[in-house]
Amino acid sequence: MEVMQQQIHQLDGLTVHMIPTVKYKTNTLVLRLKAPLAEETVTERALLPYVLQSGTEQLPSVKSIRQYLEDLYGSALAVDVNKKGEEHILTFYMDAANERYLREAPPLLEKTLAMLSDVLLRPALEQGAFASSIVESEKRALLQRIESSYDDKMRYANERLVEEMCQSEPYRLNQNGRKEDVAAITPESLYACYQRVLQEDEMDLYMIGDLPDNAVELVQKYFVLPKREATPQKAPATATRQVEEREVQEEQDLKQSKLNIGYRTNITYCDEDYFVLQVFNGLFGGFSHSKLFVNVREKNSLAYYAASRYESHKGLLFVMSGIESANYEKAVGIIKEQMTAMRNGDFTDEEIEQTKLMIKNQILETVDTPRGLMELLYHDVVARCNRPMGSWLEAIDGVTRADIIAVANKIQLDTIYLLHGVEGA
Repeated sequence: MEVMQQQIHQLDGLTVHMIPTVKYKTNTLVLRLKAPLAEETVTERALLPYVLQSGTEQLPSVKSIRQYLEDLYGSALAVDVNKKGEEHILTFYMDAANERYLREAPPLLEKTLAMLSDVLLRPALEQGAFASSIVESEKRALLQRIESSYDDKMRYANERLVEEMCQSEPYRLNQNGRKEDVAAITPESLYACYQRVLQEDEMDLYMIGDLPDNAVELVQKYFVLPKREATPQKAPATATRQVEEREVQEEQDLKQSKLNIGYRTNITYCDEDYFVLQVFNGLFGGFSHSKLFVNVREKNSLAYYAASRYESHKGLLFVMSGIESANYEKAVGIIKEQMTAMRNGDFTDEEIEQTKLMIKNQILETVDTPRGLMELLYHDVVARCNRPMGSWLEAIDGVTRADIIAVANKIQLDTIYLLHGVEGA
């Protein structure tokens, strides 16, 4: 697979990943700040990027920021908060048109980079802390994001499964934090959190597009970080542990029950079986020809949907399905049968090849967009290991039937979670 090469530059407290290419008509900047998930910091950190994007010294309101972005030929600014394994990640995205395609355009990349640095390093302040009006507004929005999962029952069920599976592990924490902690956040406490982020977070800046020769110098010009103390990097948490099968049921007034099952794979991104597990997941529940889709949904009509996904930095495999509560025992039994079938090698060579083809197509589609490419490259940062993307397709092709069976036999069922509806009651 032809992959655009990244050039990595270590600046003071910031790792810059440059991916020069003329493939896209835009230049994309992605800034990521990473720190370990922790109960005492997760809620303030989840609030922080939304406050930062709402005002800078020069542009102290959302309205003024939007107007400035419009003046930059419709450039875009967005933020996001997520978790990968047991790392909490704050993301700032900026996209700008490539000025080389615009007549008499200003230096858009430099102006975008300058604005991104202002968002991070020069926020709007009042009396040495964040502006209280911005903080209160964003606290309300954060509460809405946290509460929205309760209305989205598919998401709620998966979050509850994770809470039950990982009760003593940081991964149990929601990336948006805890509802009960939001009210106590003040402009002063959030500013103290911000100072810690600048001092301690691992920072990576991705620049993707038709970059000028002086791109690194521009980053050095605008991203002058406060002097940082060296902080030892935490090794990724091991996924291996003995598990005992647990069953958890919860009842709510909803039409369709949610059956979610969590497994420990004991395999993470850096392990040699990583690509084997990708093929396993595709056969088990990742695609429309998978065992879960065909046997749980199609043949037995037990589920409105049935699929699986793999969290590669924590080594967890999740099954998600929507069922009628009366079919609970039967659905669990048939899902378990599909795992047994995988362990016994009950799948065809044609299914293996179809799965490999679909995984490779997914990879190629992902690297075809700037953000998708960045997401794949960032796996190396989170896992602290190097998997050259040019070899990914070859690694998928190299997975054998024996490899898949061996991986299937390493997987342990951990928790069965049922969000019990009242349909038919």
